[in-house]
Parts: sequence; C-alpha cells; structure tokens
Amino acid sequence: MSITGGCQCGAVRYRAESLGRASICHCRMCQKAFGGFFGPLVTGVGLEWTRGEPRWFESSNVVRRGFCAECGTPLTYDYGGEEIEVAIGTLDNPELAPPVIQVNPTDKLSFFEALHALPWREPGAGVEAFMASVKGRQHPDHDTDRWPEGTS
Repeated sequence: MSITGGCQCGAVRYRAESLGRASICHCRMCQKAFGGFFGPLVTGVGLEWTRGEPRWFESSNVVRRGFCAECGTPLTYDYGGEEIEVAIGTLDNPELAPPVIQVNPTDKLSFFEALHALPWREPGAGVEAFMASVKGRQHPDHDTDRWPEGTS
C-alpha cells in the first residue's frame, strides 16, 4: 500500500512506499520554512512525484527545501541523504506519522511547552456561521485524475 500526499492546491502530488521516523524540528530555519513554531517532518521512503514537482530553495549550504510554486505549501526537507523528508501535514493521512522525537531544542520557542494548556475557544453562533460559509478550494486528501475539478 502506498502513502500519498501533496500540496494545498493539488499542483504537486507524491507517493511513498513507506514512512520512516517522524520528528518535530525546532530550528529557526524550519520555523521560517513552515511559518510555524516547528517543522513536522517524516522520512518518505521510496518517494516519487506523481503530479508536478516541487520548486527548491537552498535554505543552507547542506539543505534544500521543496515547496509548491503555485500555492506555496512547504513539502520537503532534503539534506542530501538517501531519502527525502516530507512535511507531515502534506500527507493525505497525517495520522500515519505521529512524531517520535524532537530535534534542535536550542531554537525551541519559550512558550512551546505551555501550548497544550491554552484554553479552547468555545464555538458560538458567529463562528459556526462563518465556518458554514467557507467553501474550500483545497485539493482533497486523496489522488485525483485532475484538479481542479472540471479541468482536463
């Protein structure tokens, strides 16, 4: 069974034979590349591009990062090893890659450890109405023959 994933707009899709170690990287480059507090990555064993290919940015002298040139989704971390790591959130089923290790603690943001204790915003009529009005343009979490729908 292959594991699939891709970017938000569907221009870049991939398949992997299996997944390796999943991690959370706290380095400043991952924070910037993901626009978040950390970079969630998992090794994509036997990774192949099934629609389009990523553009690449050399974020250091030893690492290049792949992203979708159409929508900007961060896709990969390539350090020149045998396998490329993919962003966990780009998997069609991110539940397949629960992180098992954290790396680069020096750059970990000071408030990271307390995030789990933040209160949840209770849904109200305004939030529910807004969410009901959202019509997503995101590629579905499975392979498609074409995307967006109705294109050839």
